[in-house]
Amino acid sequence: MDKVVATAQEALADVADGASLAVGGFGLSGVPDVLIQALYATGTTGLRVVSNNCGVDGAGLGILLAAGRISRVTGSYVGDNKEFARQYLSGELLVELTPQGTLAERLRAGGCGVPAFFTPAGVGTQVADGGLPWLYAPDGTVAVSSPPKEVREFDGRSYVLEHGITTDFALVRAAVGDRHGNLVFHRAARNFNPLAAMAGRITIAEVEQLVEPGVLDPDEIHLPGIFVQRVVELTAEQAADKRIEKRTVRR
Repeated sequence: MDKVVATAQEALADVADGASLAVGGFGLSGVPDVLIQALYATGTTGLRVVSNNCGVDGAGLGILLAAGRISRVTGSYVGDNKEFARQYLSGELLVELTPQGTLAERLRAGGCGVPAFFTPAGVGTQVADGGLPWLYAPDGTVAVSSPPKEVREFDGRSYVLEHGITTDFALVRAAVGDRHGNLVFHRAARNFNPLAAMAGRITIAEVEQLVEPGVLDPDEIHLPGIFVQRVVELTAEQAADKRIEKRTVRR
């Protein structure tokens, strides 16, 4: 029942080349930076990543991306990551873009054992009809396009079939966790972290504050420990190291 692992390196020891990863975070909020940095140190490559976005230049998943360790990304937002855009447009990276709500539900569905579901999001667009560029050739032509998806009508409205997502591993960050893997997330960090954690066959959580079992009120727990296999406690310095994606000030 005690799922605490001594170090991030130990927790990631069995992540092999070509593994698929669901990674939590929204922008730079709730990103499992310590686990990402530890994974970078292992030299693992060919990773297939599912995440809302791929970090920014020099932070989050952007570290693995810049090192050429990621071969495929399933996400909903490219953002301000210039290296992400460069690799995609130059044919170095396969990118499956999906509507943000659909991505969230695909992760949740996979974690709940639901193989597929119908949604109205994307009907009448290339999301459903196919033809979205997944991979470019070096000359700028489209090498791989998204395939068409099944569209079915329910009660007079059209819906597109989307498949649930499961991955070999999931990397998430929580504000508080106990030794049994029960997790609590703060604010925007709750957006994709619980869903990513559900989708991973082996879920590794870095926690800013580790507490003993029984300390957390069951009503406060956002993700039950059944979805978490390994817990890494962060140091005070690691827990406090949080970046701001865009700082806005006024006179």
